[in-house]
Amino acid sequence: MAKRSYASVHLFPVRHHSPRTSFVLERMLERVKPALVLVEGPEDATPLIGALVDPETVPPVAILGYRADGKPGSALWPFAAYSPEYVALRWAVRNGVEARFIDISTGQSLATERPRPKKHAPDEHRGLEGDAPPEELASDATPFVADDSMFDRIAEIAGFRSFEEFWEASFEAPDYDESSFRAALVGYAELVRHEGADVDYHRARDAFMAKRIDEAIAAGTPPDRIVAVLGAAHAAALAISDVDDKLVKTLKRTVKTATTIVPFSFPRLSEQTGYGAGNRAPQFYQRAWDAGLSFRRAALEVLIDFSEHLRVRGFASSLADTIEAYRLACMLADLRQKSEPGLDEVREATVATMCRGDATHVDAFLWPTVIGRNVGKVASRIGKNSLQEEFWREVEHRRLPRTDAPEEFVLKLNDPVQIKTSIFLHRLRVADVPYASFLGTGTIMGRGRDFAEEPGGYSALSRVKEAWHAQWTPATDVSLVERIVHGETLGEVCERLLAASLRDATTTAAAASVLLEAVVADAPATAASALTACDRLASADDDLPSLAGACRSLSGLVSYGNSRHTLSFGVSAIEPLCVKTFERALLVVVDACRGNDEAVEPVKPALRILHEVAMGQPLCDRGAWLAAARRLAHDFEVHPATAGMAAALLYLAQEIDEEEVAVVVEQRLSDTLEPERAASFLAGFLEVNALVLVRSRPVVAALDAFLLAIEKDRFRDALPVLRRAFASLGATERRYLVEQIVRLRRLADHAQEAARVLNEQDAERLRAMNEDVARAMEELDDLL
Repeated sequence: MAKRSYASVHLFPVRHHSPRTSFVLERMLERVKPALVLVEGPEDATPLIGALVDPETVPPVAILGYRADGKPGSALWPFAAYSPEYVALRWAVRNGVEARFIDISTGQSLATERPRPKKHAPDEHRGLEGDAPPEELASDATPFVADDSMFDRIAEIAGFRSFEEFWEASFEAPDYDESSFRAALVGYAELVRHEGADVDYHRARDAFMAKRIDEAIAAGTPPDRIVAVLGAAHAAALAISDVDDKLVKTLKRTVKTATTIVPFSFPRLSEQTGYGAGNRAPQFYQRAWDAGLSFRRAALEVLIDFSEHLRVRGFASSLADTIEAYRLACMLADLRQKSEPGLDEVREATVATMCRGDATHVDAFLWPTVIGRNVGKVASRIGKNSLQEEFWREVEHRRLPRTDAPEEFVLKLNDPVQIKTSIFLHRLRVADVPYASFLGTGTIMGRGRDFAEEPGGYSALSRVKEAWHAQWTPATDVSLVERIVHGETLGEVCERLLAASLRDATTTAAAASVLLEAVVADAPATAASALTACDRLASADDDLPSLAGACRSLSGLVSYGNSRHTLSFGVSAIEPLCVKTFERALLVVVDACRGNDEAVEPVKPALRILHEVAMGQPLCDRGAWLAAARRLAHDFEVHPATAGMAAALLYLAQEIDEEEVAVVVEQRLSDTLEPERAASFLAGFLEVNALVLVRSRPVVAALDAFLLAIEKDRFRDALPVLRRAFASLGATERRYLVEQIVRLRRLADHAQEAARVLNEQDAERLRAMNEDVARAMEELDDLL
C-alpha cells in the first residue's frame, strides 16, 4: 500500500447535487485560483467538458456512456446547475483553467460487475458521493439493498426523524466557512465510507484517481495549484493516504463504449441511486441555489407556487395563508434549532395552514412543486444519443425504411425475426416516437380498410401479420433525443412510460390494458407489476365494464400470451387471475344492469365480452355465465335492453331454442302499456345478431303483433326507441324481415288473388289489394 501525502493538493470533498457544497467550492476556487482542476468523472468524457458547460447547454444534463459493442449497457453521470462537479468545470472553463475528469473510464465502469442499489431504497438518499456506481442500465448485475442501520442511527442520535432531514439541517442550510465545512464533511465521510457493499471496488477507484493526481504533479503542475473535486469518501481516503495501488489492477477489464451528453430531468434526478442526499427535491434546491443559497427564499417561492396550484384546482387559498405558512415554517425551523426551514418544515406548515390540517392534497401538489419538471437542453454540437444509436442500428439491421419518404410493408408474425421487428415498432409506438404507423392486418398497398384496428392491446395477441407505414422525419430524431429523459434504451423508455400509466390505473381494465401493452412491447418488469395490480384492483372492483375488459385481456393472454415469445412469467401465472376476475364480474352483473339508459350503455358491450369469454375460454365457468344470462333474460327489474341482449346471446349460443325465445320475446313485447320498455328490450335483442333473429318466424311474429297492438298515442312515444332498434338492420336483414312479414300476413296469397282478379278485369278489387300492400309497406318504412 502506497503511503504518500496529498497535503499540498486542495482536496475538496463533495456530495452530488449539493447546493451548499457547490457554494463553498466556488468560494474556494476564487480564493485558490488553481492552474488545474481535477474532477471525479469518467476520464474518457474529458473531451465533453467544453460542451457540458457550453452556454447553449442548460442543466439538468448527464454524461451518458453506453456500450458500442452491440451489447446492452449504459451508465449516466448527471449534473444539475448546483452540482459541485458542474460548478467546478464551469469555473475552470470560464477562467481559462485546464479541467479533466480523473475517474475510471465508462468502459471500465460498465465492464465491472457489481451490485446496484435498488431505486427508492432508503440508502439511495444516503450514499456518499463515490460510494455508489453511476446509474447503470440493462446490466446483469444483481440489485441489492445496503444496510441502512448506520444512517438511521446517525439521524436518531442527532435528533432527526430521517437521514434526509439530518443532512439538510446539518450540511445544506447552515452557512459554513470553507475549512469547517470541509472538516465536517471529511469527518462524516471517514465515519461511513467503509459501510455498504463493494468496498474494494471503490478503494480501487481511490487508487485510480490518486494515480491521476500523481501524474499531474509529475507533469509539472505544483501540488498547491491543483484542486481535486472528489466524492467525500474518496477525498477522505486520499487525505489520510489510505490508498492501495495494487487494487488498480482489478480495473483493467474494459469494454468498448461511446460517450455523449443527453438531456436530463428533475424527476429523474430525484430518483437517482447513490446520489441522493440533498437531492430529494431538485426544484427546491435549484430555487435555493438561484437565491444565493437562501432556503427561506426557496421555501417562500414553493409556498407561493403551491398556493397557486390550490387555487387553480378550486381550493380556497389566499395570500394571507401563504404568508402564515411561511411564518410557521420559519418558526418550526427555529424551534428545531435549524438555520433555515427545510422541506419538512415547508410540508408541515402547508398542511397546518393552507390545507387546514388535511394532508390529502400535499403529496399530489406540493411534491411536484419541490421536485420540479425541468428538462435539460444539450448544446447543438453534441451528436447522437443512445436511443438514436439504437434506432438507427435496428433500422439498418431490420432493413426498415430510413428515408423521408413513406413506405408500407407487412410483417409475418410466425417468423421470430419479424416478431422482433414488430416489438421494435411497438416500442416506438408506446414511446410516442413518430416513425411507424400501424395500418391493420389486411392487405395494404393502396387498398382501404373498412375499420380502424387498434395497434396494440387484445387484438395484437392473435395476429398472424401486421401492416405498417414507416417514414423517417426530423421529428423522429428530435423525439429520440427528448425521450432520453425516460431511459437510455427503448426498452427502458417503454418500461418507464408504461409504469407511469400503471400508477395512474384505478380500474382492473386499465391495469390489464397496461399489461397487454407491456407484453406487446416486451416490457417484462412492467408486465409483472401490471399483473400484480390487476390482482389487487380486481378484489375490490365492482364496475362491470372494467371487470369484463380485464377478463377479455387476461383470457387473451392465456390463449395467445406466448405467441410473441415475450411473456416472462408464463401463462400459468395468469390463469388463476383470469378465473378470479371472471367470477367477480358474474357477482356484479345483475346489479350493473339495474340502471337507466345512460348507466347501462357501457354495460351492454360488457355483457357481450363476458359471453365471448365464457364460450371461448375453457377455464371460465360457462355454466355460471349461462345461468346469469338466463336470470337477466327473465328479470323484469333490470334494464330491458340488457334483458334483450341476454336473451339474444342465449339464443345465438343455442342455449334456448326458437320456441323458448319466442315466449320470452312475446312476454316482453306484450307490454303495450309501456311500449318504451318493450322497445328497449327489442333494441338490446336486435343489437346482438339481427340477421339470425329476423330469420326466426316466431320472433318476427311476436314483433309484428307488438307493433300492431300499440295504441296510436303511445306509438309516437315509442317511435324514437324503435327507430334506434331498427337502425342497426342492414339491407340483408331488412330483406329477410320483409319476407317474414309477407309470409305472416299472407300477402303472397293476396298476390295470387290479384292475378286472378287481373284475369277477370276486376279493377276495383285490384285497387283494394294494392291499398292493402301499400299500407303494409308504409308501416315498415316508418319503422325502417
